[in-house]
Amino acid sequence: MLQMTVCTLMYRLTLILSLLVPLTVFSGYDPLELPEQELPDPIDLTLKDAKRDRKIPIRIWRPRTEEPAPVILFSHGLGGSREGNPYLGRHWAGRGYVVVFTQHAGSDRAVWENAPRHERVERLKAATGVKQSMDRIYDIHTVLDQLPTVESLKGRIDMERIGMSGHSYGGGTTQAVSGQRFGTRSGEDKRIDAALVMSPSFPQRWKAGASFSKVRIPWFLMTGTKDGSPIPTEMKPEQRQKVYDHLAEGDHLMLVLKDAEHHAFGDGARRKRRRNPNHHNVILAQSTAFWDLHLKQNADAGTWLKGGKAAELLEPGDVLKIKMPLSEAEGKSE
Repeated sequence: MLQMTVCTLMYRLTLILSLLVPLTVFSGYDPLELPEQELPDPIDLTLKDAKRDRKIPIRIWRPRTEEPAPVILFSHGLGGSREGNPYLGRHWAGRGYVVVFTQHAGSDRAVWENAPRHERVERLKAATGVKQSMDRIYDIHTVLDQLPTVESLKGRIDMERIGMSGHSYGGGTTQAVSGQRFGTRSGEDKRIDAALVMSPSFPQRWKAGASFSKVRIPWFLMTGTKDGSPIPTEMKPEQRQKVYDHLAEGDHLMLVLKDAEHHAFGDGARRKRRRNPNHHNVILAQSTAFWDLHLKQNADAGTWLKGGKAAELLEPGDVLKIKMPLSEAEGKSE
């Protein structure tokens, strides 16, 4: 009897310890935590695509370490530039990534900044054509081709671990280079391992099922319940969320922030007063965990993101949906 009691106690102690160990390891993961040391200043330079006779300005945020780091590319929205969204560049670089903001001539701020105010909207509309969209796709291919030749990055980038991100028009660019199809055409760059799409675009001309059926890498979609679009105006918040519904089974997520408008994912000073300050905390935390999971294979990041901790940052009305691979999703629901 005594022997059975001792065995029972030992079993229970072992069981308790087996449960505590992963909790102890996991408890140290915090995607908002940053080292105290300052980041190196960002580097601005211009790449040249001789074949297209095209210049591609980029801004590079570097981590403190000089060890080879994963790369994250970012594509700006219509009328933007490489200088946009610095809150993302600072945080992701602080977490150990080389972050490259790409500027797309023909759909960047040069389209509107020197135009008379009454002409700006029409000029922006004209900058969303097929040519501009294709130029953006080829810009991303070119940046990936030429990054290893950038002197300040030699020995400091790991081209086997690449993430792609963008907002609005840049979100559409991200979709295009990360697996979305346009009829029989595709601009996919198979060097990309994971994609973060802010304000995703639902196809207006192509069937959604066919458009997203070939997506082979993890996608994380971020949008808001008021995430409309000034250009084109027909893109409604509900349509942005439909992209998630048409992704094939795989490791995909979608964050929907309550009352978040289109500008919520940027950091323009004019809109700051109207933005919920918690939105940026959620965006930074969940995007970082997504990168850590898929570009650094950090299991703690996956536990944080999918195990309930990520939801603790959300406010009432915010929603995080998770679509796991079939092998992981058995017996589970979103």
